[in-house]
Amino acid sequence: MATNPPSTHSYGVRYHFMRTIKYGLFAAATAGFFLLLPATPSHAQVTVTFGAEPNCPYGYYDYAPYNCSPDGYYGAEWFNNGAFIGAGHWAHGHSDFHGDVNNSYDPQHGYKGTYPARGEKPSHPGASQNFKGNETRDGQGHNTPHNTPGK
Repeated sequence: MATNPPSTHSYGVRYHFMRTIKYGLFAAATAGFFLLLPATPSHAQVTVTFGAEPNCPYGYYDYAPYNCSPDGYYGAEWFNNGAFIGAGHWAHGHSDFHGDVNNSYDPQHGYKGTYPARGEKPSHPGASQNFKGNETRDGQGHNTPHNTPGK
């Protein structure tokens, strides 16, 4: 039994073309209808909570996870009447604040010494008497190294 070849009659071509146009116009009309509907305003609100400021005797690092920094990391400008002014999300200084730190006490610079515990009482108020700063920070994680002679 022989099969008939597909019809190439103009009626078949025209029918498929018209059906494509009909469904295309229907899709465009449907999309146009939904585009004309008024958009409902969204009342989304995003809240980010950082929790309580770390209670550290000599301050805390200005980057997550905001661990306590050892005595000697922060200079005197980071303290007000012996109390740490804050850093990171809890910074209490003015917006253009910059203060000295000794980054040799920073784990990001290789420090492997001891750290005070949260809630521990300081052995003295404010900055270490023997503080030697080698970097200026803004309390928001930005730093400027000091120029060191001979390097």
